[in-house]
Amino acid sequence: MASSQATDSAERAHGARVELRDVGVRYTNATVAAVRDVSLTIAPGELTVLLGPSGCGKSTLLRTINRLVEPTSGTVLIDGADVRARDADALRREIGYVIQAVGLFPHFTVAQNVAVVPRLLGWDDARVAARVDELLTLVRLDPARYRARRPRELSGGEAQRVGVARALAARPHLLLMDEPFAAVDAIVRASLQAEIARVHRELGTTIVFVTHDVDEALRLADRIVVMNAGAVVQAGAPDAILQRPADAFVRALVGVDGETRRLALERPLIER
Repeated sequence: MASSQATDSAERAHGARVELRDVGVRYTNATVAAVRDVSLTIAPGELTVLLGPSGCGKSTLLRTINRLVEPTSGTVLIDGADVRARDADALRREIGYVIQAVGLFPHFTVAQNVAVVPRLLGWDDARVAARVDELLTLVRLDPARYRARRPRELSGGEAQRVGVARALAARPHLLLMDEPFAAVDAIVRASLQAEIARVHRELGTTIVFVTHDVDEALRLADRIVVMNAGAVVQAGAPDAILQRPADAFVRALVGVDGETRRLALERPLIER
């Protein structure tokens, strides 16, 4: 038990620091930039939400962090190191990544899906098995019931939980989540939001989370970064965004009934 607690403390203590310095992305033959001169620092252990409408550049910006998209200008650093100095595949094995489509391997069991990155890193069988059970328990899927199931035997919410477990398998200090709950119904979505908030609280992993849903951003974020037309228009704590929107765009995005949404912040999903 002492060893497990020490591991948990060490894991929590090492959320990554992410710095974006004047990051821009212009796709080939595009007439306008997808991302324009974004500078942003995400503190270790912070849950930052990139919020904005479809096409505003938030997913593109997220993907510059793990080099799924290469910036055409600027620099991305993780713990002070330029991500371009790393082999892209090695970098991605150290960063958790969860997307809306989940992307579980259909011919793998749940346990095999969760174990993908640890296997690539050469973990031994006993360590892999222990980590799989630990993570299924963390996302509230009973290992005895779910370990041997195939993705086709899971509900949408269960599959997303497995996706989160897989992203956390190698104890990443950084987790990227791109509209991860958009494809599930409202009740399941609320449950998954509560789970990711709890996991964040327990592990202290730095999380960058993309959504177009204002209420989701308010429920989850330590800090919200509002984007429009490829640029950051406001960044701040959820209550600051509600109380002091920077311009008409942010005011329209969060809605006129800011007081109701502010009250929702006083009833968080879990104790933070």
